[in-house]
This record gives sequence, C-alpha cells and structure tokens, in this order.
Amino acid sequence: MKSSHRPFGLPTAAAALLLLTAAGCSSTDAKAVPLPSPPAEEAALCQALAKELPDTVAGLGRTDPKPESELTAGWGDAAIVLRCGVPRPEKMTDPQSQGVSVDGVRWMLEQREGSGPRFTSVYRKTYVEVTLDERYAHDAAPLVDLAAPVERTVPCALEPECE
Repeated sequence: MKSSHRPFGLPTAAAALLLLTAAGCSSTDAKAVPLPSPPAEEAALCQALAKELPDTVAGLGRTDPKPESELTAGWGDAAIVLRCGVPRPEKMTDPQSQGVSVDGVRWMLEQREGSGPRFTSVYRKTYVEVTLDERYAHDAAPLVDLAAPVERTVPCALEPECE
C-alpha cells in the first residue's frame, strides 16, 4: 500500500514552542511502553522480527522505547511503536472491525480517541501491534516499511488468509 497523504507540518509558532520545550530534554530519552509477555514460541518469532526491522520507518530514525527488549521497537521518539507478541485484541471479535492489507500483511485498525491509530497483525502466529501518534491519524504509510519484515519472520497461522 502506498499513500500519498503526508502529515502536515507544524505552524511556525508551534514549531518554535516545541523546540524550546524539547531543549531541556535529551534526545536519547526513550518513552516507556508495556512489554508483552508471549509464550516462548511466539517470543522466538519476535526475536527473529527484531533482527529484520528497519533503521528508519516513514523517514523517522530508530529510537527504541524503554525498557530495551527484542519485543519492542520505536521510531521518531515514539511516533511509531511496534510491540511483538501482544495478546489478541478484544476488538478482533467485532465483526464490524476495520482492517487494511499492506504488502501481504493484514492489519486490524483501531482508532484511538485523542491519539493516532493502532494496527494489529491478523492471521499470524503471533500478534504484532503498531501504534502511531496523532500525526498519522489518517495515514497507514508507516506499515509499508514494517510489512516485509513481519511477512518474512512471522508465519501465517491461517492459510490462505495471509495471501
């Protein structure tokens, strides 16, 4: 899936305020995210995925969240966060849930109030969750950079649904 929609830039005053606010913070400070606790077989798939993840996603550099783990990854100071081995989302039982297919990987979409979307892979041997911040409210483009590593390392659990 290719998207021509790109997030809008900040107005000049907002950008200046953001720079002033960030000046006191270290750019190496990573955001904390809850660690999943998958069974050993799923954790092994997540470890394989961790080795395949790109250094940049949607043009943002890698900045992994805390605590450091092969189960999590991040880009752009938590603008994009991946967690592997998460529990099956309750929303997957909703027949009205929405989804997208990106380069061979299907994702369930959850719109989060006051934040960007959350996508969770479906039909795979472990669930991979990708949360995006509000600048991606209507843009699934970061999934393009993540689909190939997921497809290579997390096998389909329900053929032919992954095709």
